[in-house]
Amino acid sequence: MRLAAPFILAACMATAASAQSGPTSHGPTILLHGNYCGPGNNAPAAPIDALDAACARHDACTPSGGLSSQACNARLQRDADAVARDPRQPEDLRTLAGLVSVGAAILPSDPSLNSASVSGPAVQGGERHRFMARHTGASSLPTTDLDD
Repeated sequence: MRLAAPFILAACMATAASAQSGPTSHGPTILLHGNYCGPGNNAPAAPIDALDAACARHDACTPSGGLSSQACNARLQRDADAVARDPRQPEDLRTLAGLVSVGAAILPSDPSLNSASVSGPAVQGGERHRFMARHTGASSLPTTDLDD
């Protein structure tokens, strides 16, 4: 089961594109952690910790009803890995962050999107843009010293 966990997590995360919640879609919300980790989200709630903030950034660069770019998935992988390596984080959060990092590495992506989509809110527009502008600023998200 321990070896299967990253693949199960990845399968859940892969459904995020079709289940992305927000002002323009009303798909199911199946969260694995916090308000943003997993298919859908609880916007406009604030992220609860550094891992949830990484997931919120990933949601921000994922077009509603579509797949994110490879760069967007890579950023989630790096951010989650940073949380997993941060000794100040609780052990259970570090473990989950490691799983999210592995899952992000195998998430499907839209090859037609370029790395500019990592900025996220520009592809969303409307309420989601305003929410993410308020909640994904460097000073408002929980972070670790390991962030880029």
